[in-house]
Amino acid sequence: MKQVLAIGGLDSSCGAGVIRDAATIQSLGIQPRVAVTAVTAQTATGVQDIHPVPSQTLDAQIVPAHAIKIGMLCDDSRVRTVCRALEKLSPCPIVLDPVLSASTGGRLLSDAGAGWLLTELIQKVTLITPNLQELSLLADWCGEQSQDPLNQADALRRAGAAAVLIKDGHGSGKVAKDRLVMDGESHVFEAPRLGVSRRGTGCTLASAIACGLAEGRSLSRACEIGKSVVTAYLSEAA
Repeated sequence: MKQVLAIGGLDSSCGAGVIRDAATIQSLGIQPRVAVTAVTAQTATGVQDIHPVPSQTLDAQIVPAHAIKIGMLCDDSRVRTVCRALEKLSPCPIVLDPVLSASTGGRLLSDAGAGWLLTELIQKVTLITPNLQELSLLADWCGEQSQDPLNQADALRRAGAAAVLIKDGHGSGKVAKDRLVMDGESHVFEAPRLGVSRRGTGCTLASAIACGLAEGRSLSRACEIGKSVVTAYLSEAA
């Protein structure tokens, strides 16, 4: 059976983080593995507490898999630990969901951690999947002043990202259009904007994409599958 390793935070409410990752991965017929970066106390209204997992323990949890999904990284120490651990593994597809804050509020990645993400980790991943707010913040840290998402995505690519999936979930209009930007190619994935909010959509999307890549699908096809999976997840709350 194919395996996908999810690296990220443990959300006590089970709405997001590695628990949501594992549920998505298992639902797609893939065996999940998890590496916890931090234990968090969360509810549907916010983050109450964050306890980073010791780097030695995090490193021990990172094992070989057919693909890897990375979410919450907490701080620069955890980012550095993940970078070092990835160098010891055989190459495989890696999907990075750049979790900067919880959807209910509360920082989940320090400024120093974001710096390491943009200078070291981003060069190791197959795909980064920022929402519009995350994309704007990351591009700003890269020195990009444009408010055009495509220019912002180009800034991440100049920083080393092989491909960027611009998530349109926080956008406007009747249709949510996610755009995949990579060398010489651009793909758009559309779905009706359902007008509902549900925690864990970013985790669901990135984990589903990682599953597609683990099965040997092309990046564009994996993103297409991920879009359909997250749309179904949102439809359950509609």
